[in-house]
Amino acid sequence: MIGFSTLFYKELLRFWKVSFQTVLAPVLTTLLYLLIFSYVLSKRIEVYPGVSYTAFLIPGLVMMSMLQNSFANSSSSLIQSKVTGNIVFVLLPPLSAMDFFGAYLAASVVRGFMVGLGVLLVAQIYALTPPVHIFWAIVFGLFGCGILGCLGIIAGVWAEKFDQLAAFQNFIIVPLSFLSGVFYSIHSLPPFWRQMSRFNPFFYMIDGFRYGFFGLSDVAPQQSLLIVAASFLGLSALTIGLIHRGYKLRG
Repeated sequence: MIGFSTLFYKELLRFWKVSFQTVLAPVLTTLLYLLIFSYVLSKRIEVYPGVSYTAFLIPGLVMMSMLQNSFANSSSSLIQSKVTGNIVFVLLPPLSAMDFFGAYLAASVVRGFMVGLGVLLVAQIYALTPPVHIFWAIVFGLFGCGILGCLGIIAGVWAEKFDQLAAFQNFIIVPLSFLSGVFYSIHSLPPFWRQMSRFNPFFYMIDGFRYGFFGLSDVAPQQSLLIVAASFLGLSALTIGLIHRGYKLRG
């Protein structure tokens, strides 16, 4: 466990040393979304009975910020190490694929939860939304950050330059995040797009996380949890396999 704990500590320090950029900046960005959308739409839309649009918006924004920052943590760390050449200092020690995977994944989850907690605490100024089922919120938060941490490792391993990583994020992660029901319920969509949303795994993460706050959701939380857990296990197996093979890591 020495290798895992050392690499995990190194990854924590990496983002914490620049916490103004990696934690505070995403919190501020997410709060700007909350201010704009809640100001414009709070009196015009009611998604769930008895739940204001601002309150509805908060869990979605919290989860979206957690997902995006979990992805950013592992992907940016790996691509920076590959471009600068210091990835060799991670590959030379006798680290197993599980140590490598676990350290990067755990650090991504920690950063995701730190950003999410920051957004949630500051958002209480606008709408007090204590979780009704905190267990569900934590479980979906863990699985969501884990999935995006895996995707970040895959993207970081695959990409050979920053442009490729930016393309992965801009054309896959960001669209799936914004089209996952953060700002709306899928029941407000036309039938075709409602069905298309069900193929987006991000939707189940956010819908399940929102259930933890209101006890209300577009899909049964058990179904969402099954899909999210299966996605996490599948991506974990793929990621560990890539690391074990040394795909684009070892020349």
